[in-house]
Amino acid sequence: MTTGPPGGLWQAAGAAGLGLAAAAGQAPLGLWPLTAAALAGLIWLVAAASGQRRAALLCWLAGAAHFGATLSWLAEPFLVEPERHGWMAPFAVVLMAGGLALVWAGAGAAGHALGGRSARRRAAGLAAALAAAEVARGHLFTGFPWAMPGHVWVETPVAQLAALAGATGLTAFTLAAAALPAAFGPGGRGALAGTALAAALLGGAWAWGAARLARPPAPPERPVAVRLVQPDAAQHLKWQPGMAEAFFGRLVGLTLAEGPPAELVVWPETAVPFVLPGAAAEAALPAMAAAAAGATLAFGVQRANKELWHNSLAVLRADGTPGAVYDKHHLVPFGEYIPFGETLSRLGLRGFAVREGYGYAPGPGPRILDLGRAGRVLPLICYEAVFPASLRAGDRPDWVLQVTNDGWFGAFSGPYQHLAQTRLRAIEFGLPVLRAANTGVSAAIDARGRVLDRLPLGVSGVLDVTVPGALPPTPYSRGGELPLLGVLALVLGWLALLRRDRA
Repeated sequence: MTTGPPGGLWQAAGAAGLGLAAAAGQAPLGLWPLTAAALAGLIWLVAAASGQRRAALLCWLAGAAHFGATLSWLAEPFLVEPERHGWMAPFAVVLMAGGLALVWAGAGAAGHALGGRSARRRAAGLAAALAAAEVARGHLFTGFPWAMPGHVWVETPVAQLAALAGATGLTAFTLAAAALPAAFGPGGRGALAGTALAAALLGGAWAWGAARLARPPAPPERPVAVRLVQPDAAQHLKWQPGMAEAFFGRLVGLTLAEGPPAELVVWPETAVPFVLPGAAAEAALPAMAAAAAGATLAFGVQRANKELWHNSLAVLRADGTPGAVYDKHHLVPFGEYIPFGETLSRLGLRGFAVREGYGYAPGPGPRILDLGRAGRVLPLICYEAVFPASLRAGDRPDWVLQVTNDGWFGAFSGPYQHLAQTRLRAIEFGLPVLRAANTGVSAAIDARGRVLDRLPLGVSGVLDVTVPGALPPTPYSRGGELPLLGVLALVLGWLALLRRDRA
């Protein structure tokens, strides 16, 4: 008598359905119980597969459905100018989903091979191999650690585990718990024991996270008043003649709006319609300084450096003189630059976020900006907040400032998933994050990842906040992913030795 699910098309449909259900835990839905149950079902299904090829196929189908659902917002940049780029939208989503699913397929084949003839060991091997694959996904081909299974916990106390092991550790924890019913199975009593153990692990993580959240917030060394400006400049209108000037006027007007005095004013990514340096910039900077009314102004701008263009964050001092500039170093492939850009531009392929040329050039790397009374700040521009390594390089800042233009991501899932990952960076490093977004969501996030205040998506306005205090460096900020990689290497090595001994 077989203990696995039925084969053939039913297995394939089941894998795709489970992958789709697992996606429901990602923002904005946040249905993490559905993700946990779906991953447990998927591991059980793949562990019962008849061979490595079948295991790889089932994981690929699950991954394609999962990434197709979670990354549906990838179609949005192509719809900003649908007459030019709309035809590419379905290809972008399908190719990205299918490509990322290959990572899951490789994990399925590896986990099945490590388990040999034992469905229990296959389940353990799949969980470990998939966790390792998710770590690799965050680094291969410049990395794309978006929609990881561990991200589903961001609205729960379980997310506090990221302070110990990061988002990748959360993912490994999620997969390990999901594998326990199959690893203790396949009999009913074993599966119940595994499910009970998984529930106990989840309960323990929940209780630990709740206790961490119950502690008093960290007080700032010195209160810093910041005004975050959200102009809500629709991407399809942002650079049109007349509209660019209107949005610039909106930024100035919002900066001048009544409210408590600020020491720092922040405008979002590529907020201004001019290029720095240039005649237009020289004409606009005095009006910007006057609007800031004695505060330092940090603003997103496109910067020309000889023949290179940069996506930058520039600082305008309180006296109206230009200050430090940070150039974004982790660029979005096919969004901010095109590999072999000159050649592919002949086919009409250019960086979507770039107004001129073939794309942006990367900056030299992470850089802390000394903003005087506002503190030592680590700037992150949009996509850079997805990568923990952006926060780990160099000295520790007082707080983190993210400027972004999530108008590229649509209005359903993309902006909320981006916000969720920014919150995880705060937990991982014990640092507060202020976030200024063009169309939203602008937010003040404390060092435990809680959103203290926000401006919702699709509105223009200002958020007057005080920078929250920082916590001491977390275990993850000290060790990064090395401890997790060591554990995964031990588990995978142990399974490999077991298989060799059995053989």
